[in-house]
Amino acid sequence: MQARMRVVGIVGRQGSGKTTLIEKLIPAVIARGLTVSTIKHTHHHHIELDVPGKDSHRHRVAGASEVIVASDTGWARIAARGEPAALTDLLAQLRPVDLVLVEGFKKLDALRRVEVFRGEGTPLAVDDPSIAAVAAPGGRPPAVYRGVTLDLEDVPAVLEFILSA
Repeated sequence: MQARMRVVGIVGRQGSGKTTLIEKLIPAVIARGLTVSTIKHTHHHHIELDVPGKDSHRHRVAGASEVIVASDTGWARIAARGEPAALTDLLAQLRPVDLVLVEGFKKLDALRRVEVFRGEGTPLAVDDPSIAAVAAPGGRPPAVYRGVTLDLEDVPAVLEFILSA
């Protein structure tokens, strides 16, 4: 039986490098012999994953609650909802893994989060003490932040912090 999945958020302002950090963390997690999945939250209110006119889109527009598109190399599920999906609901959809990296969901205090900060403005962590650490180039956030600081370029150290909780 697999232990409970560890879930960690990677947050930051738009363009701060959240996706880039996750791209670097995934192979580092795998290199440790661990499994990893991701959940990406977007601020866009309407996302279109299937192409209008294609069969899957036609099924969804006709009223299907969920549509699965399957091929020989994978599959994707498209679910229509009238309200935003809760992170707990999304996590329940994943197969068990060792680590789930969640990009976004800035406002979830219960989610352990690491902020990616590139020196523009003030870190979110200044006003949100539930952010566990700030990852900044060279490990140097502005003087207004007094919490845990990680070197953004030191992916093994960032991963060690993520796995240490």
